[in-house]
Amino acid sequence: MTPAVLRWTLLATLLPLAAHALEVRIDPHADLLYRQALPLLEQAEVEDDSSNALRAVDLRDPELSRQGQAMAHTLPSAVALLEKSVALGHPVAQYRLALYYLTYLPAGKIADAACPLLESSLRQGFAPPATAIANWCPSFNNTSAYRQALESIAGAATYASYYPQPALRLACNRTRPQGLEMQWGRQRDYQAEIYRLLGDLDPQHSQALLQKAVEINGCAAAQQRLTSNR
Repeated sequence: MTPAVLRWTLLATLLPLAAHALEVRIDPHADLLYRQALPLLEQAEVEDDSSNALRAVDLRDPELSRQGQAMAHTLPSAVALLEKSVALGHPVAQYRLALYYLTYLPAGKIADAACPLLESSLRQGFAPPATAIANWCPSFNNTSAYRQALESIAGAATYASYYPQPALRLACNRTRPQGLEMQWGRQRDYQAEIYRLLGDLDPQHSQALLQKAVEINGCAAAQQRLTSNR
């Protein structure tokens, strides 16, 4: 048996559910609310970037005041739509609302507000919450349920129409954020993250799992781990 075949056999044994696409059911009204929130989130991000740039120039700039007032209206409107979508169980809206909490809440309040949303989203097969959970949700990321959730979605091509998605940090993304800037990842980037995280959780098979992350999108963090382990 060649090394490539052996590796794929090992992965098939490790991740028995990966070959099966998870069934995704999203309430149509929840999805409408989520889609309505997206342009407002994008507008708020642009306004925030503009405000930061203006702030660096002159704190008394009237344009800064206008941008701040616009964002004060836009972002709450987006959050309100996300909250309504979350109430109907939308997994992607859960993730985006959790990102809002991760970005704007005091550190001491993040776990209670964001982690339940992240966990629910991940359990529904949405990959992006995995990295946030790894960093912010110790009560879940140290459990077998977290690993099982990762295994169940590794390689699963679900939620394709909802990408790209932002994240505070993507180790398998070649771009690096500036300041509070979000990193945006494709579906492949998040799939690579899943395998990288599984490599951290399963030392016995970490080599094969990290190699899979490298094969998916050239994950530099996984490649560095593989190189250092030689």
